[in-house]
Amino acid sequence: MRLDKYLKVSRLIKRRTVANEACDGGRVMINDKPAKASTNVKVGDVITIAFGNKEVKVEVLDVAETVRKENAAEMFKYV
Repeated sequence: MRLDKYLKVSRLIKRRTVANEACDGGRVMINDKPAKASTNVKVGDVITIAFGNKEVKVEVLDVAETVRKENAAEMFKYV
């Protein structure tokens, strides 16, 4: 699954366009490497997102095309 879609489906970022802009701006990294929006996400990857002066680091536990809002938090765990 594409990185920008994963960020939206997992509810880490609310909109896909915002996720796309974050990737283009170099604020998203996968396994400590800068990632483009089109990068494929796999189970076990560690995603780091820079929100201003705060940094969120999560490990991918599940990759699913559609997820209910209540179950979105089960797609990742904070590292």
